[in-house]
Amino acid sequence: MPEKTLTDSARAGAVEAPPAAASAKRWWILAIIAVAQLMVVLDATIVNIALPSAQADLGFSDGNRQWIVTAYALAFASLLLLGGRIADLFGRKPAFLVGVVGFAGASVLGGASTGFEMLVIARALQGAFGALLAPAALSLLNTTFTDARERARAFSVYGAIAGAGGAVGLLLGGVLTDALDWRWTLYVNVPIAALAFVGGWLLLNNHRDAVNSKLDVPGTILVATGLFAVVYGFSNAETHDWGSSETWGFLLAGGVLLAAFAWWQTRAAHPLLPLRILLDRNRAASFLTVLITGAGMFGVFLFLTYYLQINLGFSPTKTGVAFLPMVAALMVMAQIGTTVLVPRLGPKVVLPLGFAVATAGMAWLTGIGIGSDYATAVLPQLIIIGAGLGMVMPPAMQLATGGVAAEDAGVASATVNAMQQVGGSIGTALLNTLAASAATDYLAGRDATSKLVQAQATIESYTTAFWWSAGFFAAGALIAFVLFRRGVPEQDASAAPVVHM
Repeated sequence: MPEKTLTDSARAGAVEAPPAAASAKRWWILAIIAVAQLMVVLDATIVNIALPSAQADLGFSDGNRQWIVTAYALAFASLLLLGGRIADLFGRKPAFLVGVVGFAGASVLGGASTGFEMLVIARALQGAFGALLAPAALSLLNTTFTDARERARAFSVYGAIAGAGGAVGLLLGGVLTDALDWRWTLYVNVPIAALAFVGGWLLLNNHRDAVNSKLDVPGTILVATGLFAVVYGFSNAETHDWGSSETWGFLLAGGVLLAAFAWWQTRAAHPLLPLRILLDRNRAASFLTVLITGAGMFGVFLFLTYYLQINLGFSPTKTGVAFLPMVAALMVMAQIGTTVLVPRLGPKVVLPLGFAVATAGMAWLTGIGIGSDYATAVLPQLIIIGAGLGMVMPPAMQLATGGVAAEDAGVASATVNAMQQVGGSIGTALLNTLAASAATDYLAGRDATSKLVQAQATIESYTTAFWWSAGFFAAGALIAFVLFRRGVPEQDASAAPVVHM
């Protein structure tokens, strides 16, 4: 099915500029958006590698260590929809610029931390400003590119960064911790933010598509508290257990609050998340795809990091380098998937195929052992996983945000980010719990004091996590095949007309 062209009304609503200049400016805008998105995504993992050093320096306990990661995730996930709506109501340029400056300021505060509480507050502020920045960046991308081919290329870049940013964070965190100090895993955001701010100030025009709408305060409170409770509940599953009231209590409360939010959105005069965004079949399928990908990807990043450092003796820097082939494969397939495969075959073919490839790579990765070699037991599998995810994540993000009304671009973008964040929280909690149970089961009846037995128990925990990640991806393949519509998606340019720069 051919792509639709811009309608006359859309052309009439656009401020024309010379095509070459407009195109050149769009690609510079993409570069700025990509830089900002990389800063947000890599901060979900860059601090992880530096945690042992930060813990030794600031003297906080193992039990408190998780809060350095959880504070960021909680603030980010719970405020994303609010951040997206603010971008729609008050303009994407100010939302983007305030998000960049705030993120940099929070990073400086974290880097200068003199104690545990100060670092946790800084990480929560990073998450809050990231929740403003991320949906503004994605909605800017969505409304800057309407030409089908250009839009596909732009989303291949953005989606590759969203998918590979975690691995880049591991690499950068390792290099900075080894070469400088753990504080530089936070300070590094300042030059990145400065570049994004200057570029955004010069290149972006402020455009308010939902100027006549009002902020849905009850909806904001319901969804923020609901998402907070869900992410917090899954975080507690790591440190407590699934039977703990601090786990199921928060998960139950989160479910009730989110159900109340969905009900309220059918009644509100200016809903925070208009249900029309969720009613498109391809878009709903894309949201689920992003959620599942986020859950499964943590099986690669988290447990493979442990395996490479603890079992194979890799340094933090070498661990980060070990992920680069996966990043390269993901970026190559992101380009091919969004610009070649989906336009020709449609998402019903390409996304299940990508999930199937990732499933095969993850299942193969379960063959690791105590004496395994990176070149044969890890590298080929990482390349296959990266290629599969490259066929899934960028097309899903493009389909999730494509075709929405311009006034809904920010909140649709926020929903994508929320799905990825909640998926990551679910995956981390589930896989950590399952991995710990597998190690405990293996040690039962064996000599737990033997170093060989202990090493094999850790291998059992990793491979269990990898099998479950493979299961996530297999479920994703089935869900994508069932839910996505047949054929090549149309691009309805008139649904989200763009002000040409």
